[in-house]
Amino acid sequence: MISNQQSLILSPFSSIYDIVVPKDNMLRQINELVDLSFILNELQDKYCHDNGRNAVPPVRMFKYLLPKSIFDLSDVDVVERSKYDMSFKYFLDMAPEELLSTPVR
Repeated sequence: MISNQQSLILSPFSSIYDIVVPKDNMLRQINELVDLSFILNELQDKYCHDNGRNAVPPVRMFKYLLPKSIFDLSDVDVVERSKYDMSFKYFLDMAPEELLSTPVR
């Protein structure tokens, strides 16, 4: 299921990004300059709107691919790095304290 609302970072710690992610950080610049909202519009009809658990936002899923390609990381590495690298968390629109759930294998 895809949520009808865009996710907003509602965290008392969000201002830390202004301290630890420099303005010239490549991921920060991409995040601030490139509008990826078209992805949600393109995929809207691919998700159920009234059944199932909430899906990971499609824009975030797309955003995982960019640092993976830019930094030549494996899937596991990009997920692992997004747990502690504040520039990755900022880029992925995560709250600083947000944890990633580990998929069941």
